[in-house]
Amino acid sequence: MPQPGTMTPMSKEMQDCVQACMSCYTACEEAMSSCMHMGGQPQMQIMRALMDCSEMTRMCADMIMRRSPLAAEMCAMCAKACDMCAEACMSMPDDKMMMRCAEACRRCAEMCRTMAGARM
Repeated sequence: MPQPGTMTPMSKEMQDCVQACMSCYTACEEAMSSCMHMGGQPQMQIMRALMDCSEMTRMCADMIMRRSPLAAEMCAMCAKACDMCAEACMSMPDDKMMMRCAEACRRCAEMCRTMAGARM
């Protein structure tokens, strides 16, 4: 039994989800930087998805790490944001950075869906 005031270690699933969230966050931030250099109206649609996903993945990782009672619900929301972002990135199939971002988003969405169904 843990001592009062200490937390039990994160499970492997929690660690994997945090890692997937942080990898996705990084990929979204890099893709946003690339989009800003491109400019144009189509990129603004993608930018919104990237911004939402970036914020959600960072917050989701934070909530898992601090064992928030809202973490499972956040994981469900994060999975949705990641799915939307992956779709947006796929609209630029010739851009390698966007394809890497879409892949990171898909992996994060999968991990978050698993965590959303798990007790934390």
